[in-house]
Amino acid sequence: MTQELTVEKLFTVMNESAELMSRLLSISYLEALGETAENLFHGYVVQEELNEMDEKRLQKLYSEVQLEHYSKEAIRKSYQLAILKGMKENVQPNHQMTPDSIGLFIAYLLRKSIGTTKTFTLLDPTIGTGNLVTTVLNEFDGKVEAHGVDLDDVLLKLAYAGANLLHHPITLYNQDALEPLLIDPVDVVVCDLPVGYYPNDNRASSYRLKADTGHSYAHHLFIEQSLQHTKPGGQLFFVIPNGLFESPEAKKLQSFLTEEAYIEGVIQLPETLFKNKQAAKSILMIRKKAPGVKKPKEVLLAAMPSLTDKKATAAIIQKIDRWFSEHQKG
Repeated sequence: MTQELTVEKLFTVMNESAELMSRLLSISYLEALGETAENLFHGYVVQEELNEMDEKRLQKLYSEVQLEHYSKEAIRKSYQLAILKGMKENVQPNHQMTPDSIGLFIAYLLRKSIGTTKTFTLLDPTIGTGNLVTTVLNEFDGKVEAHGVDLDDVLLKLAYAGANLLHHPITLYNQDALEPLLIDPVDVVVCDLPVGYYPNDNRASSYRLKADTGHSYAHHLFIEQSLQHTKPGGQLFFVIPNGLFESPEAKKLQSFLTEEAYIEGVIQLPETLFKNKQAAKSILMIRKKAPGVKKPKEVLLAAMPSLTDKKATAAIIQKIDRWFSEHQKG
């Protein structure tokens, strides 16, 4: 069976059981999906409030798939498709998922940077449903101790259930990530920055990147908080809006980054991944300053073409590979 058919089959079971559970428990599709993922992980129906007949209906659906026959990527993709369906049905501004291609590209950059043999700690301060982190963890299976933070309990339940399905150990925190975090500094941060204003002016006032007047940019505060929770010499990969360094607060951000870190690369993502040009994003790759860590001779600047243009994509990947090769020589 091809991976496409495998993904489709598992998605169908997840989708149908979530729809059924949503009706039976009078909860949203996304909440029901978290519950159904728990059932698949445990191998039985855990919701005690269901009657015997409803339990049997769910069990019949679950019996159509055996998770041990699926790769971790097939499970992640099936689960992601079901989450995307739920998000389309109940659109909320903070319910957005980092696309697969971006997660895989960040995993590639991380692999080029640190190799595949060493173990490391990782933090996503805006983990959401966990798709970005689990994409990375699937590429570094068993080598990462991961932490994730999110204020939205529905998204965090989905991240928790998804991590269980994939047998990835992730420590999750249900809180505002811009409040104090009880997380030791990590080797790597990955974060799809939430763009907008942070409403808690009192909390923002403790940040160097706070606005002089009015609300502060949440995305700037997340960069500062992430650096605060990164070990000296650690790396950070942010998915940023293309206009990050063109906003009214950009000068303050640039001066902060110059003081605290080295910008190693800015890679513009294909516009075709986004709704329109205004929504387009890039990956910002930075390293926290530390004794012995040198500023790169040149910053990696690249614009990814449409991923369907294989020749142009291969040329850019060659350029990135060359940069890492030269950078690692010192």
